[in-house]
Amino acid sequence: MQKECLLIRNALIVDPDTPALRGDILVSGSEITRVGPDAACGASPTRIIDARGGIAIPGFVSAHYHSHDVLLRGSFEPLPLEGWYMVAVPPNYPKRTREEIKARAMLGALECLRGGITTIQDMATVYPFDEDHVAAMLEAYEEVGIRVVLALQVADVPGQKGVPFWEEVIPKALHESLTASVKPLGTASAIIELVRGQLARWRGKHERVTWGLGPATPENCSTDFLERIVDLAVEADCRVFTHVYESKSMALNARRHYKHFDGSLIRYMESIGLLNNRLTMAHCVWLTQDEIERIAAAGTSISVNPVSNLKTKSGVAPIREMIEAGVQVALGTDNCSCSDAQNMFQSMKLFCLLTAASHGNEGRPAAADALRAATQGSATAVGLSGQVGKIAPGFKADFSILDPNDPALLPLNDPVRQIVYSESGRAVRHVIVDGEVVIRDGASTRIDEAAFAEEVERLMPALRHDLAAVLNRNRAVAPYLRKAHELTLQEDIGLNRFIATPLG
Repeated sequence: MQKECLLIRNALIVDPDTPALRGDILVSGSEITRVGPDAACGASPTRIIDARGGIAIPGFVSAHYHSHDVLLRGSFEPLPLEGWYMVAVPPNYPKRTREEIKARAMLGALECLRGGITTIQDMATVYPFDEDHVAAMLEAYEEVGIRVVLALQVADVPGQKGVPFWEEVIPKALHESLTASVKPLGTASAIIELVRGQLARWRGKHERVTWGLGPATPENCSTDFLERIVDLAVEADCRVFTHVYESKSMALNARRHYKHFDGSLIRYMESIGLLNNRLTMAHCVWLTQDEIERIAAAGTSISVNPVSNLKTKSGVAPIREMIEAGVQVALGTDNCSCSDAQNMFQSMKLFCLLTAASHGNEGRPAAADALRAATQGSATAVGLSGQVGKIAPGFKADFSILDPNDPALLPLNDPVRQIVYSESGRAVRHVIVDGEVVIRDGASTRIDEAAFAEEVERLMPALRHDLAAVLNRNRAVAPYLRKAHELTLQEDIGLNRFIATPLG
């Protein structure tokens, strides 16, 4: 069967490492075959899209994302991370319906695509576990057409065990309500077998879906469990995704519980073989310089998430230090209820500007660093290096075309800087994944968006009812959560990741 040949004509092709190039993009099947002024020579395309001078950029790769709270966007004001756990994550809620699971996965994926994100690493919590809910998520991804690296978020230690002061400050009568980020699905061996079973059942069944492993955080996983994860990653040849040092409480927990490793979670992970080039760590706000250098030496990737780190009052990641040490840096968009937008343009802009505010002197990251992190860096972080993240022959045909007449891009003084500092996602006109146009003129080619919006609204009363119950239940514990957070802020752990401190 002859592959469909797609020709994108008259585009300005932008890459963070080379000057912008005016030319064409020739796609055969799912792969880019030629790029440049002569790309159309001798070709017989079955389909032609005239970009009309539009700006072609590699599809963004969100190296850290969670689909499980998409329907809660806009529900919360800024909260400390540990307080946000108590209202946003699945263990707080009754089991959801299959329809809701599918709708939230599809809505998040649709938003990503319309903003030029063609690949997501979904670290999805399915709690309580239901294999049919996994099937529903996969159906949603397939229907909307996005590329996904899926990892089920799991742990074998209750979430509250890793939060300083919770068990000391909060009355025992309220401990049952302390969900934190995760609840175990079983013993270490049972969870590993569950994950192994899902890999066996689903891998290779969906062309645009690959799989990884998702231990929630090292402090919510026993050493035995993490060692089994390391072994399974080798056995199944897949990447591992986890959260590290997202908030100060995580760093304080490390100082308290990893004293044999100089209070360093990174040294502990290194000792059990987890810190390696298969690993991607999200956030990493509270790293020390020694830890950054160890991460760089191990070839481990870091996915920074500046928007959610601000909303959860977690601080500013040491992005410049990561880049200068040679860490593989990626970018993520994180949860919809703690970033409220799957928008890589926001992430790229803050990637640069937060460093400008926290350092105050000249130096990286520049706009090109941000675009590289959102594309090639994130592709490496999710295990798709050399496949996505670049518009070049041999890469998957995952890219977007931006409207050159959008006000953010007029006048076009510097394409990379304006993509990072000026554009918001409004200019995204067409999005191609695997050689297929999945967004045309700003709308999905695969689903009826109006009908889907009605379906989402039909599902919301049940979720809003349960959210109200969660908020009501948390009123009793909220003062103690605030007290624990204040105690954490008062602890000296040898570094500070907040840009400013209150006056007085």
